[in-house]
Amino acid sequence: MLKGVTSSALYDLGTSLPAAAYGSIPAPRTATVDFSAVQDAKGSSKSFPKHETRHLSEHKNIARCARFSPDGRFVATGSADTSIKLFEVAKIKQMMLPDARDGPVRPVIRTFYDHIQPINDLDFHPQNTVLISGAKDHTIKFFDFSKMTAKRAFRVIQDTHNVRSVSFHPSGDFLLAGTDHQIPHLYDVNTFQCFLSSNVPEIGVNGSINQVRYSSTGGMYVTASKDGAVRLWDGVTANCVRSIVGAHGAAEVTGANFTKDQRFVLSCGKDSTVKLWEVGTGRLVKQYLGATHLQLRCQAVFNDTEEFVLSIDEPSNEIVIWDALTAEKVARWPSNHIGAPRWLEHSPIEAAFVSCGTDRSIRFWKEVL
Repeated sequence: MLKGVTSSALYDLGTSLPAAAYGSIPAPRTATVDFSAVQDAKGSSKSFPKHETRHLSEHKNIARCARFSPDGRFVATGSADTSIKLFEVAKIKQMMLPDARDGPVRPVIRTFYDHIQPINDLDFHPQNTVLISGAKDHTIKFFDFSKMTAKRAFRVIQDTHNVRSVSFHPSGDFLLAGTDHQIPHLYDVNTFQCFLSSNVPEIGVNGSINQVRYSSTGGMYVTASKDGAVRLWDGVTANCVRSIVGAHGAAEVTGANFTKDQRFVLSCGKDSTVKLWEVGTGRLVKQYLGATHLQLRCQAVFNDTEEFVLSIDEPSNEIVIWDALTAEKVARWPSNHIGAPRWLEHSPIEAAFVSCGTDRSIRFWKEVL
């Protein structure tokens, strides 16, 4: 049913990017936030720092997704034009300086063309200079971005379905694909074997997976499905350990991801709500309300310190920010895109995020220091 095609040794690292330097993840800036603590009084919301934004680049069609590398040094974007752009964050910051004396800085360091259908999702290998993409052409492709000239994938996994979401296990030895199939596909990166859970709850025909994400240790993974459920899976046995059915009413769940301590999951749905769930009990802990998202497959994300939650208000074309602990709205910013952005992705290490537009453009946002 599933076959892998390899065209070169995996992770044959070139000399342009030393492997040791890549993937060394800096210590987090703050301790994790305890969301199960007693609800804070409303007046105690933090204010979200002012950011500056810059148009980075333009795809030839809708910019559909983005992902930062675990060390925050790179960010990749995928588009309906079937291309992937890789940016170096240090070059983006250099480009944003007011006095760029040496002429224009080009933050795009690689462009990959190897898909024949729109890109749905991206992820970085946790240790190596490898980027993976999942696309509507039913494939997952592996790109080695240490090679200056490589435009094509060095490895391809052929799936049976539209690959809507991809997530690397923290070891880098496995990856998950969320597809139009209702069960996540677990791949061994080295053998291409595909494992399917043998213990699956009854999932209806509308169970396509919009997003799949591993927890920080790989002990669990979470899926966000079109049928409105958030499902938690055991990272070792691949069994579904909890189904939060109707997490967003009858509306589809467009995104779900874990907090850094793996105790909570933040989900986003087409019912215009963002919700925080306790993993151990399946209990709804917080709701972040006041941003309308009914059309696009948007996701809600934490900032790097998990003190704030960011999402998109489609009608006003704004980025909405809540205090994560009080669930109070603390900012609404014009997105500067023409039409609502489709995707927000926050840096794991600093106060910076990217927005991807229906207008084909990529914008970078960073705190004004």
